[in-house]
Amino acid sequence: MPGENLSRDEAHERGRLLSVDGYDVALDVRSAVKGEGTFRSLTTIRFRCAEPGATTFADLLAPSVTSVTLNGTVLDPSAVFDGTRITLADLAAENTLTVDAQCAYSRTGEGLHRFVDPEDGEVYLYTQYEPADARRVFATFEQPDLKAPFTFEVTAPEEWLVLSNGAEEGEPSGGRHRFATTRPISTYITAVVAGPYHYARDSYRRTFEDGTELVIPLGALCRKGLAKHFDADDIFTVTKQGLDFFHDHFDYPYPFGKYDQAFVPEYNIGAMENPGCVTFREEFVFRGRVTEAAYERRANVILHEMAHMWFGDLVTMEWWDDLWLKESFADYMGALSLVEATRFRNGWITFANHRKAWAYRADQLPSTHPVTADIRDLEDAKLNFDGITYAKGASVLKQLVAYAGRDAFLEGARRYFKRHAYGNTRLTDLLSVLEETSGRDMAAWSRAWLETAGVNALTPQVTYDAQDRITELSVLQEAAASHPELRPHRVAVGLYRREDADGSLVRYARAEVDVAGPHTVVAELAGAERPELILVNDDDLTYCKTRFDEGSLATLRTRLGDLADPLTRALCWSAVWGLTRDGLMPARDYLDLVLRFSGRESDIGVLQTLHTQAQGALESYTAPEHREAAARALAEGALHELRVAAPGSDHQLAWARHFAAVAAEPADLQLLRGLLDGTARIDGLDVDQELRWTLLAALASADAADAAAVDAELSRDDTASGKRHQVRCLTARPDAGVKARAWADVMESDALSNALVEATISGFARPGQGELLAPYGERYFAAIERIWQDRSIEIGMAVVRGLFPFWRIEQATLDATDAWLTGHADAAPALRRLVSEQRDDLARALRAR
Repeated sequence: MPGENLSRDEAHERGRLLSVDGYDVALDVRSAVKGEGTFRSLTTIRFRCAEPGATTFADLLAPSVTSVTLNGTVLDPSAVFDGTRITLADLAAENTLTVDAQCAYSRTGEGLHRFVDPEDGEVYLYTQYEPADARRVFATFEQPDLKAPFTFEVTAPEEWLVLSNGAEEGEPSGGRHRFATTRPISTYITAVVAGPYHYARDSYRRTFEDGTELVIPLGALCRKGLAKHFDADDIFTVTKQGLDFFHDHFDYPYPFGKYDQAFVPEYNIGAMENPGCVTFREEFVFRGRVTEAAYERRANVILHEMAHMWFGDLVTMEWWDDLWLKESFADYMGALSLVEATRFRNGWITFANHRKAWAYRADQLPSTHPVTADIRDLEDAKLNFDGITYAKGASVLKQLVAYAGRDAFLEGARRYFKRHAYGNTRLTDLLSVLEETSGRDMAAWSRAWLETAGVNALTPQVTYDAQDRITELSVLQEAAASHPELRPHRVAVGLYRREDADGSLVRYARAEVDVAGPHTVVAELAGAERPELILVNDDDLTYCKTRFDEGSLATLRTRLGDLADPLTRALCWSAVWGLTRDGLMPARDYLDLVLRFSGRESDIGVLQTLHTQAQGALESYTAPEHREAAARALAEGALHELRVAAPGSDHQLAWARHFAAVAAEPADLQLLRGLLDGTARIDGLDVDQELRWTLLAALASADAADAAAVDAELSRDDTASGKRHQVRCLTARPDAGVKARAWADVMESDALSNALVEATISGFARPGQGELLAPYGERYFAAIERIWQDRSIEIGMAVVRGLFPFWRIEQATLDATDAWLTGHADAAPALRRLVSEQRDDLARALRAR
């Protein structure tokens, strides 16, 4: 990725010099259907310079530039364009730059991605830019603080649907579409979607107290091949509920006209908040039966992106240091609106058990960073779309709401939007408005929560008198030596015991307390009767690792499933998983808890998280001498729960998928084969096409299905999704030749699209194939620096993370990782960060074993 980086210092200097009045961008993408590799991009930028005579640059990643004209002077492209930047010298106070270029279609999901549907040969295009890939499509000043109005014109095949941020103006003529000029926005959230998409329409109406009416045209689109699966009505329902919620709470009408939501193929991320034209990964169009947790996740993503219309699009961070100003807020507001405006009332349970697990992992890596981070350049920015920026930031905001008060928090947001609309902000801008509305010292809160890294651990300490009443209950706070900050926490401490006739554990006492420093007494609970369980951070008010006293932990080992409240159970499951990851609870003990109590878990999202974590505990944290027995017990337990689950229920489907993931014994594989070919049946279990691929992947990985069986399945499902599944299944087979071809496809060629690279990596690195994959550890370390230099950052990240040799969790792998880090001190910092993160996971697994 040579020459593509942009440093913060360069951006600040250019931002000091320039202000941008507007872009006119004309794209001709008719070449997409001809199989050509490039398209014409004609861009005119009108901008001002604070220091006439200065020199700066515009950004463009393109194979070739036809012409560059600055203020009427035609410049020699070979003299001013180096493949990534266009030098602009001797600027006037007011300037006009026109660049005519041939830009490249992407196969990696960056820039203008071109996808050919194998089902019908149709071509689909969409853009994805964050943090800085608009320059792959048109000449730009590629940094978030140089906002401007954009006018797009797109020439495409006449039968295509074409969308952009603004509404289309008039009828297209000769395949030419012109779109309304946007309000000032950043380059990374501009968008174009083009192709023979299936398009559904609706509208949202809102009448405000002053009698004015807001009408927002709504659209939802997907590939034609997915139209029969597209539940646009449910998407529109959540969309309208979200718009109602944000209008009720933000007091600022949705500012970007229409609201299209495009579900697009081979998308690298979950979704992107392009104003007026939000893009999502098409896996949110469900081809088969999924659990309610999948619908909840889709709704949460829809609402997350909608929150960005205000937090991120209307008001944008100045530079990527303050990425949290949009992502943390969108994550928090997405969860809040999910719970309060939609049918998914248990969203905070998912947040506590699943979303925060992502944050806790990220915050214990060597690459952990404060929520407001030190982002030196674009490579740093790309890697900081992580669990800290999203989930920890959202958790911190949840703590802030408890600290400042909900009314003060939302009033601060309203003032923030009105004060900085269409502008850019820093941390201090938000803190100042929150101080106004709450009267709290936000500087001290920020220093503790936003400007330091690491996660604290909270542990109860309790003593009792002769009558079994609490004499003193305290909360002990600890921090890692590497990040010793002890933060202020607003926590609830709950006491639980058996009170119901059915034996359930319920809360009988609760107190909220401000924890500060290493030792805080919870005076309100003195005198309470002895509990069976003490839960610090009850109700999940703060961000911390939860620990237990000995008595509470003993209760969980025997009675975790008796906890009546689903959020309490989720918090306890999260805590014991944290103990397992930290090597404080043996993996066998954690798996025993899963075997004994997960079958009683009512929340389907929590159950699916437990399945994922149990597989991780088995593969990474269980000592080799215990793994075979643990695997057999896990499969037996999964099969039992599958057979007793209610027919046709979400739980039955979840247990079926989990059983396929852990099945290894011949009898288990025979059952999978029977479910696949119809000779076996489980009452109520619909083995649809997506579940068929799940079963086949398990069989292929166990050498119980050959290439012919995989290809035969593709003939049943000859679609884009089917092709991805086929590649994953083919490369999962435990055969040396198969692995060699898969390695070459990813590491020695760039012919595969991003989606097929992901599928190949997923199939290549299957659990239980360590001996077969052993030769690839050395080859990995020999290749990753070349991959990082030669491929796009998206593919580089996929390779470095996905092919790290976790198949050999042993000291030799750790030594090889350390040798690479020592011998490549001058490698790209972002690459070294990725490798060090993988090393940390490996070292953690060795400690846990």
